[in-house]
Amino acid sequence: METPVLLIIFKRPELTRRALHAIAQARPKVLLVAADGPRTPEEKILCEQTRQVIGTVDWPCEVRTDYSDTNLGCGIRVHTAVDWALAQFEEVMILEDDCVPHRSFFRFCETLLRHYRSDTRVMHISGNNFQPTAAATQHSDSYYFSKYAHAWGWATWRRAWRHFDWRLRQWPQAKAQGLLEQWCETPWEKDYWRATFDAMSMGAPDVWDYQWNFAVWSQNGLVILPRVNLVSNHGWGPDATHTRGHNPFMDLETFDIGNIVHPPLFIRNVAADRLTFERNYGGAEMRAERGWGQRMKRFAKPLLRPARALKRWLSTR
Repeated sequence: METPVLLIIFKRPELTRRALHAIAQARPKVLLVAADGPRTPEEKILCEQTRQVIGTVDWPCEVRTDYSDTNLGCGIRVHTAVDWALAQFEEVMILEDDCVPHRSFFRFCETLLRHYRSDTRVMHISGNNFQPTAAATQHSDSYYFSKYAHAWGWATWRRAWRHFDWRLRQWPQAKAQGLLEQWCETPWEKDYWRATFDAMSMGAPDVWDYQWNFAVWSQNGLVILPRVNLVSNHGWGPDATHTRGHNPFMDLETFDIGNIVHPPLFIRNVAADRLTFERNYGGAEMRAERGWGQRMKRFAKPLLRPARALKRWLSTR
């Protein structure tokens, strides 16, 4: 495989071994490995054990490493790792240590990296499909266009990543110019992303993917999502940073993408994106809270207070 693969690791040697085994099936000519540093003496031992796993690479390839001596955190370590990789190459596939791809993930990404290399409308190629299986497989095309940059196994180009800004310095201008009105179909979705981007711009926490999604939207870009799921995340548990509890999107089954069939139309799948917000970002709960029944309860609550007070008074008579 010609396209370099970036593997981002930390302190989980067994997960790293599984991810490396999956990468070995594709046998990339260049393997880039970026590692975060330890926070404690105990983590230092685990970090060293995890880095030793990279020494087991057994196919002909060039291994380049970027190992941090200090702990940068998930947000900074991931985006600086991608910076480092794309400073060397025009395009790259990215996997974190807890993501295990199907073998066809690599062919899928490499084919589409080449196909859309000069098409600035596309900024991100994902290996994830979180749609219900029936909805995901009902189309004959191998992928669809989305606004959501799912990043449990993905690929991008230097031309796209140059728009990434961890601090979202362009958010105030984008908000004033109606960015959310362009991308969000419902009031609660606008509220969600407004609050999220406000928080990122005021001091980004230990994340990077929200900022990347903003970069895609700010450039009127689109994301490619596969027809079937190609990457499974196995990283949940007590030693995880963000996924300590199990959720329905972890440990998903992966499938072979088959022959790559390009969609004839370049149109965002609004229905699929709406379902993603409902299921992945809590949109269904937000919609229920704003539903007619809830609005009636909020309206009626102050009207019921006198009746409740009278009932309490009568009970004491």
